[in-house]
Amino acid sequence: MASEAITKGFHCAPQRSLLHALGLTEEEMQRPLVGIVSSYNEIVPGHMNLDKIVDAVKLGVAMAGGTPIVFPAIAVCDGIAMGHRGMKYSLVTRDLIADSTEAMALAHAFDALVMVPNCDKNVPGLLMAAARVNVPTIFVSGGPMLAGCVDGKKTSLSSMFEAVGSYKAGKIDEEKLLDFELNACPTCGSCSGMYTANSHNCLTEVLGMGLRGNGTIPAVYSKRIELAKHAGMQVMELYRKNIRPLDIMTEKAFQNALTADMALGCSTNSMLHLPAIAHECGVELNLDIANEISARTPNLCHLAPAGHTYMEQLDAAGGVYAVLNELRKKNLIHTDVMTVTGKTMGENLDGCVNRDTEVIRPVENPYSETGGIAVLRGNLAPDGCVVKRSAVAPEMLKHEGTAKVFDSEEESIAAIYAGKIQAGDVVVIRYEGPSGGPGMREMLSPTSAIAGMGLDKEVALITDGRFSGATRGAAIGHVSPEAVRGGLIAYVKDGDKIAIDIPNYKIELLVDDAEIEKRKAEMEIKVKTDVTGYLKRYAKMVSSADKGAIINY
Repeated sequence: MASEAITKGFHCAPQRSLLHALGLTEEEMQRPLVGIVSSYNEIVPGHMNLDKIVDAVKLGVAMAGGTPIVFPAIAVCDGIAMGHRGMKYSLVTRDLIADSTEAMALAHAFDALVMVPNCDKNVPGLLMAAARVNVPTIFVSGGPMLAGCVDGKKTSLSSMFEAVGSYKAGKIDEEKLLDFELNACPTCGSCSGMYTANSHNCLTEVLGMGLRGNGTIPAVYSKRIELAKHAGMQVMELYRKNIRPLDIMTEKAFQNALTADMALGCSTNSMLHLPAIAHECGVELNLDIANEISARTPNLCHLAPAGHTYMEQLDAAGGVYAVLNELRKKNLIHTDVMTVTGKTMGENLDGCVNRDTEVIRPVENPYSETGGIAVLRGNLAPDGCVVKRSAVAPEMLKHEGTAKVFDSEEESIAAIYAGKIQAGDVVVIRYEGPSGGPGMREMLSPTSAIAGMGLDKEVALITDGRFSGATRGAAIGHVSPEAVRGGLIAYVKDGDKIAIDIPNYKIELLVDDAEIEKRKAEMEIKVKTDVTGYLKRYAKMVSSADKGAIINY
């Protein structure tokens, strides 16, 4: 046991004295010490119920013969941080979470871990930590929020943001805006569409690191508590069998995750986080692999914001396993990979049924024959950029428009609200990348404003920042290289023509090479000089988005 480094022998008497100071008995010290990484806080709606999840996990661990000990992890609510300087502190927390969890777990010699995350950067951050620490580990999230209801229609956070755009455009009044405000997000849990948090909780099941239902059982359902107890019990089984994260998160497992991502229509943020998690596992995931997998993987789900179904409906339809079972019919996933159940993925899927073919399309009748995410390349993004193809209107899959260029998110929102964006435009928002932002802010406010104004089928957005999982429309993010690193996006001017061809994975600035070279000689790269603290260090060390915005040590 790793914990013997602090519990066994005369030389560990000082450590044992401190464990006694915690109230631990000699009997508890003889059992495996299981760290419960709790992301509970009182500011994130997806985390306000995690105290109950943690209590259930602790009970499960104790029932199965372990000694549960809780320590914390931070989490930022992307929705609350959206649209102001707070969003600079979202992505950057992924590495803080991974670093601090690694430090706590190894400093205190835990034998096993149960990770209890829920929201956007919390899940990938803890998956990265799990790979680094590599002791038997299982994940159990807090679960998704139930959908809201306005005018008899299901709603979610994306509905709320788009309502702001509708209000600004005069399409709804203040009373209706308040109706959305009070009813769009009705319960605790991660926001109810296939946004980033739910995407990654679902992909945790696919990677083999969470039990069935981890991504889909709603936060307010009692079976979420049961799941947490079972996770606590199962981590002890993983400990006894010595099944570790690096035994589970293999190259095949990541291929499964990318395949499921395409079928589910997950957030574009998957293209940031999966490469970063894989990097910690010693697995290389490049963006070209994503297109190869997308080309052979049908898109089976249209959850919000791409469609009008929500996480509770996916759960009722059979959840992630039902989706995987559809994919198995065409041999699109590896079934021989190990999972936290102690069984292979194939064994886990036996007997799983698709209970609602409207929510989960049969593999023979998909929404599209190709996956929900596309990686585009061209002179504007030679290292790639990402779009959630499943959330793009058919008429915008190919688009040539006039560039309207902004050097920050704030500038773009002001122009959108001022009516300066017209049908056919391509809004370019630069200097918002991992280093240039810094922090690679999500652009939900401008995309939602455009959608709320009814322009999402006529206007495209391009940024070296990123987009929320709640974004819909022709929103193309992660442009690499980013502007501050000399990417061509830094040299785009108002009035330039930009051609977007999503089916053929292309994006081009239609300006001749001679003019581009002239601009590079005349235009200065804009580096922010007012960046301080953690962000300053992050800006110096972070990689480009196509590499997963990992920290270069």
